[in-house]
Formats: sequence, C-alpha cells, structure tokens
Amino acid sequence: MPAAPADDAPPRSQLALRRVAIDTWRENVAYLHRDCAVYRAEGFQALSKIEVRANGLRILATVNVVDDSAIVGCHELGLSEDAFAQLGVEPGYKVAVAQAEPPESMGALFRKIAGERLGRADFRAIVRDIADHRYSKIELTAFVVACNRDELDREEVYFLSDAMVQTGQRLDWHAPQVVDKHCIGGIPGNRTSMLVVPIVAAYGMLCPKTSSRAITSPAGTADTMEVLAHVELPLEQLQAIVRDHYGCLAWGGTAQLSPADDVLISVERPLSIDSPGQMVASILSKKIAAGSNHVVLDIPVGPTAKVRTEDAAHRLGDRLTAVAARFGLAATCIRTDGNQPVGRGIGPALEAHDILAVLQNKSDAPADLRHRAAVLAGAALEIGGAAEPGAGYALALATLADGQAWTKFQRICQAQGGMREPPKALHIRPLTAARAGRIVQINNRKIAQLAKLAGAPEAKAAGVTMEVMLGADVGIGQPLLQLHADTAGELAYAMEYACRNPDIIEIAT
Repeated sequence: MPAAPADDAPPRSQLALRRVAIDTWRENVAYLHRDCAVYRAEGFQALSKIEVRANGLRILATVNVVDDSAIVGCHELGLSEDAFAQLGVEPGYKVAVAQAEPPESMGALFRKIAGERLGRADFRAIVRDIADHRYSKIELTAFVVACNRDELDREEVYFLSDAMVQTGQRLDWHAPQVVDKHCIGGIPGNRTSMLVVPIVAAYGMLCPKTSSRAITSPAGTADTMEVLAHVELPLEQLQAIVRDHYGCLAWGGTAQLSPADDVLISVERPLSIDSPGQMVASILSKKIAAGSNHVVLDIPVGPTAKVRTEDAAHRLGDRLTAVAARFGLAATCIRTDGNQPVGRGIGPALEAHDILAVLQNKSDAPADLRHRAAVLAGAALEIGGAAEPGAGYALALATLADGQAWTKFQRICQAQGGMREPPKALHIRPLTAARAGRIVQINNRKIAQLAKLAGAPEAKAAGVTMEVMLGADVGIGQPLLQLHADTAGELAYAMEYACRNPDIIEIAT
C-alpha cells in the first residue's frame, strides 16, 4: 500500500534511515538495533507495529530486532525494500518513529476467531485495518484461518466483498458492456484469460482484465503475462490502454483495486489456503472495482481440482451469482473439465509459450487450451452482442484462426511496455514411466506442487511441461513430463518429490 500522508505532529523519536536489501514480499518490515536508545525508550518489541514518518508521509511497519551493527546501527532505522521505496527519501534521512496505535478492529477479529458471525461494520473495520497494514502477519493469518475454518455465510461474503471494494479505487468506464473473465483456479496451465481478452477486445468490447498473482498455483495470469510485458501499471496508464485497445492484462495491486485482497493473498499464498468465502470476495471485489458489469466465471470440476464435485460447483456458482447480483454484476458460471492440467506448460514462461503458440496458430499449439479459451470467450462475445446465442464459440475460434486475436494481443503488449521473449530454464530433466500402460489419472495438486518445488512462479522459467494426457498409452522409459529449473538444487528437490509421489501420474497396465 502507498504511504499515507502524515500530519504535522512533532516527532517523538528520530533516527537516520537505512535501506536494508531484503525482500519481505509486500510486507513493511523495520529493523532496530537492540541497543538503540529509541528502541529501549519506546518499549518496542519484536513483531510489534511502529509508525514511521518522513517526507510528509507515514507507513506502518513490523519491528525486527537485530544485534548486528552491520545490518543497522544504534542510531538508525532500517527498512525493507518495499517499505523504503514508499517514503521516497534518501538513506540517512531523519525519520520519526513511534508506537503504532493498535487496530480498532481487533475486537471483531477476536469474535471471528471465536467462531462468531460478523456484520457489515465489523468487516469494514477489519478490511480497513488490513488495507492500512495495521495487522501483523500473525493477525492476518488468524483472520484467514478463522474464515476458512468457519465458512463465511452468503451475507458475510457480501459484507467482506463490499468492504474490499470500499478500501480501494473503483473504475467507471461509462460503457453499457464491460466484460471480464475469471477462473477460480486449481488447474495447472489453465491460462485462458490471456486468450479471452484479445479475442473479446478484437470486437471492441471493453475487457479490463486485472489479475492477482498466484495463490496456490505455480502461476497466476499476472505472473505469466509479466513474462511478456509489464503488468504493474499505474491506474492512469491502465485506463489509457483500455480506452485505446479495449483490453489489458494487468496486476490489480498497482492500480489499488481492492488493496486489502492483495494483502490477504500475501498470507494465503504461503499457507496454500483459498477458502470459498474469501475466494468469492476476492474475485468479485476485483471485478466490481475494475468497473465490470458482467463476468464469465470458469469453474473447473475434478477429483484433484479446487471444486471436486458437480454439486460443490453448483453451490459455488449459486453463491457467486447471488453475491454478484447484489452489486449489479451479472455472473455467468461455466463448469469445465478439471480432471487434468490444461495445455503443456505449467509455470509462467512455459505457460506463455503455450499462449503464443495458440495465438500464432502453430501446429503444435495445445488444442485443449484453444478449445477452453474459445468456450469462455464465446460466452463473453454472446453477452456483448458480438455473436448470436450459440454462435460465440465458432466466432472465437475464427478470431484465433484469422490472426485478429494475435494482432490485438501484440498491441496490448506494446502498450504495456513491449513484448519480451519468454526465458528458458537452465536445467531440464524428464520424469519417465516406470512401466507400460495407460494414463488413468493425473493429480493436479501434485503437478502444481512439483512445479512450485522446481521454482515457479518466482523463477519465471521454472515449472513443468506435460508430455502425456489422460487416456494416452505409454511405454517403459517414455517421458511423462519435463522438469524445468534454474538451479540444479531446485531440480533435484523437485525430482525427489516426484520419486516420493508415484501417483502424480497413474499408469494402469
């Protein structure tokens, strides 16, 4: 979150600012020496929150206490990379430091931890404090786990969604049809948004696609698009791109659309938690904030997908459409095959290769990825009136085949800083079949975990390429997949996991 304006209150304690070159993954972290007079006088404790003021701005940061003067001296305040950048000052600048006021919403948080149902005011207070970075990672984790343990009811999901929208920017395109698309996730390689947007935009329909980074997967849309073009777009640039090209593929965090959601994702990601209620609130808050009035939702169903049964998919679809309707957002839910990964590549760069192959109509382009994207884009085209009911799928396929989608995608990439070449991993090793037979099951969750152990999404070139699909016949020693990693250590780590989990890809003789 950007630094907030500071008032002119006199500083209680001043220290020289020091930049500490540590990536704390979007968390503001401050470093104080144990022998610092300010640390002692103020009664700071490790992991407590402090307020830092400088240059007319203030940020909140979590305190880490150090004993090494090489990291930070007794008369200095160290700030992590993200925190330092927000203040916009040079090292050595005198900053004021004070105890941060405890979050006003702690009472509501404790009630949710105790299993109580919360009201609109409670969620607004919690989300406001989250967006202002007043919660520590421990408190954020407590909120995420409490909402996952005691599933939010439909009214609570609405309150949480509304609170998320209220804390950030909200766009208004002044257009009758603003269409978006979203997948609930859980299927590796399912990167259809990067195909849907240029197809829809080719017909002059507004499609401002803002995406989150990966939560439980080896790559989110923002992670994959970042391989090809810039995704951290200021709000003004995002608006200009959509006005000029009818679509964009951006990370929602920079534009400050539902900023509390991005904070929660920073906790959900390492925990691999994506609870149904928070997932619905996350999806809808981003779409509403982006100014969409209709969203096409992809709900993959399969034994190792997020949604495992048709009944569960129906319940989720009902919740999504009902909550969306309260905001005036029409939602079209499409249940898709979630039995296996989509395409060949799993990981940012590998998925980007698949996207480019489909857009360029290459002979080896993944047919399943093309088909799924056409189904979803076709639904959007029918919503927007570009295609008659039932004709959207064929029109979407034709838009890919005649190069319109590829032309539009290139123009969007150019507007987002220019198209880049996807990187390639330094180390590639096959996982081969131990016996001959037929592929009867592919475990989506374990394939995703395998790609993450190889380094995805942080290492853009890392991940997995699938060499087989369900129903394929294989011989002994035939490659089932290829592991891609930037380091030998990550490759070995992933391979060890694969050897411990032979049911990643099951072969029946």
